[in-house]
Amino acid sequence: MTLTEKERTLTKDLKDQESLCIEKYSKYADEASDSQLKTLFRGIASVEREHLQTLCGIEEGKTPGSSSSGSSAGSSLPQSFTKAPSGTDTKTDAFLCSDLLSTEKHASHLYDTCVFEFQDAAVRQTLNHIQKEEQSHGKLLYDYMKVNGMYGS
Repeated sequence: MTLTEKERTLTKDLKDQESLCIEKYSKYADEASDSQLKTLFRGIASVEREHLQTLCGIEEGKTPGSSSSGSSAGSSLPQSFTKAPSGTDTKTDAFLCSDLLSTEKHASHLYDTCVFEFQDAAVRQTLNHIQKEEQSHGKLLYDYMKVNGMYGS
C-alpha cells in the first residue's frame, strides 16, 4: 500500500496526537490521587501505545489486518467506578480528567476527519475502530467524573 502525500501528513498528525495522549496519560497516572484513576490512566496509555504502533505500520505501507485494529489492552480497562476515598485530591484529579477528556474529544474529531480521507478500505476501517476506542476512553473519563461529582453537578 502506498500512501498519498495527504495520507502521510494525516498519519503524522494522528501519530503526534497518539504520542501526546501517551505522554499525558503516563504523566497524569503519576499525578492522580485516586488509585482507580491511576489504573484507568495507565490502561488507556497502553491502548494509546497500540494505536501508535498501528499508525506506524500504516505509515510504513502495511495494510492493517483485522488483528491490528483490535485492542487487547482495552479489555482490561475498568468499566465502572466508585466514589474516590476521602482525602483524595479531587481538585487535581478533576483537572486531569477534564484535560484528558478534551484531549480525547480532539483525538476523536481528528480520526473522524481522517476516516474520510484515506483511500484504502482497511485503513479506513482501522481508523474508525481507533476512533471508537477514543470515544470509549472519553466515556470512561466522563463516568469517573460523574461518579465523583466532577461533571454536570
